[in-house]
Parts: sequence; structure tokens; C-alpha cells
Amino acid sequence: MSTAVTNGHAKKSSPVKRQNPPEFVELRIKRRANPDAEAYWEDFRIPYRPNLNIISCLMEIQKNPVTKDGRATTPVVWNMSCLEQVCGICTMIINGKVRQSCSALVDQLDLPITLEPMTKFPAVRDLIVDRSEMFEHLKRVKAWIEIDGTHDLGPGPRMDQETVAERYNYSRCMTCGCCLEACPQYGDGNFIGPQAIAQVRLFNMHPSGKMTRDERIEALIQEDGIQNCGDAQNCVRVCPMSLPLTKAIYEENRETIIHGLFGWLRK
Repeated sequence: MSTAVTNGHAKKSSPVKRQNPPEFVELRIKRRANPDAEAYWEDFRIPYRPNLNIISCLMEIQKNPVTKDGRATTPVVWNMSCLEQVCGICTMIINGKVRQSCSALVDQLDLPITLEPMTKFPAVRDLIVDRSEMFEHLKRVKAWIEIDGTHDLGPGPRMDQETVAERYNYSRCMTCGCCLEACPQYGDGNFIGPQAIAQVRLFNMHPSGKMTRDERIEALIQEDGIQNCGDAQNCVRVCPMSLPLTKAIYEENRETIIHGLFGWLRK
């Protein structure tokens, strides 16, 4: 059994075991022409072939944008880049579960397949949403290491292997938005979300990053900060990179409490 999350609610699902491959793959796609237009559904059918992923299906539809009932339509619009689950840009809701479309294989999905855009970000067109808010949150928490850059800084400070391993996990974040889509607290600007919190953890663990630690902590204790986490833990269930998001939230929650109690002593 595997666990899927639909709009923040976990449910159990069984892996598909398909003995006889189908002749066609049917896809039901939620579409809209522009941000202000009403959403609508269109059904498509493409010939089946082994090892299809969702991106391949969308490209087949793009070559010949005709609905299942033979009506000509506009090509479906979506985002893609790396095609190997690294960039995070092709995230969408597939059969009710938020995930990357490049790594979603037709042979492992229930048919017909439903494709929807993420719901926690402003709609742009069809399967494309505006994820700018995530990147604004990264700016807010100063998700970088301050360096001068004008001279040779020499070798970096040494870190123990346990810290290096934990930081590596957080560094694999694609800013794909899966954790935010599944989080019941995220939306309408009321929670900064686990992806930004994990990046605070990443940079606060670095010896150089600790120089601006307090600024990141201050960013986490604003009105929409870490205290609004409801501990649903949906984020770790849907994260395609298996980031230890709940650990990051726990550690940064502890840091914010200590900062609130004793931060004034450093001023």
C-alpha cells in the first residue's frame, strides 16, 4: 500500500498492477484559458505505448490537439524543463495526488488519468500556476550565505559529517510546491510553509550562515510564521525528494522559542 495526499488529506491507494496493456490512454485535463476564465474539463485519448510518462502524453496531445470526441481544441499548456525530477517546475495534481509529471509513469497510474493544476497558487493557464510566492518566501528568510566575494576567503569552516548529511538533505529541495499544495494550513498568505522553514534550517546550520541566523528567525516569527504549522505532516508524505521537513519544523520551532526568550541578551 502507498499513501497519497489529496488537497491536504491523506488516503491509502494500491499500486496499479496492469496485466494487459490498454490500447489507448485516456486523460481528463482541467483547463482554463486565462487567470480570469472559468475552469473546464476536456477529455483526450492517445495511443498507448510502454514507458509513457505524463509529459510524453501531453506532448502527444500538443502535436494533435483533438479531444476524445473528435473536436479540435487548443494545445494544452504546461511547464517543463529538466524532465528528470530536479527542477520541480512540472508539478501538478495527477489522479488527485500532487507530484512531478515527468516521473509519473502511465504504467503505474489508474486509468483514466486526471490532470489538474495546483490549487494553492494563482492560476495562469491550463496546468500552469504562478509559484512566485514560494520564491518571495525564500528572499524573506534570506536563503543564502552572505559572502564578500572580493578576495580569497580560504577554505570553508569544517562541519561534522552528521551536519553535512542533514544539510545535504535540505539542499535537495526543488521548490516544486508539493509540500505547500498538501499543507492544509498553507494558502491565502496565512503560513510561510515547510519549504521556507527547511531552507532556514539549511542555512542556519552552516557556520557562516549563523552570522545572519537571527534575521532568518525573525522572518519565521511573523504573523504567518512557523507557529501556524498544524503538524498535519502531509508535507513529508508528498515530498518527492523525501526531505525531513517535520524535523526542520521541529528544530526551527525550538530555535524561535529560544530566540524569543533569550534573543534580547545578544542585543
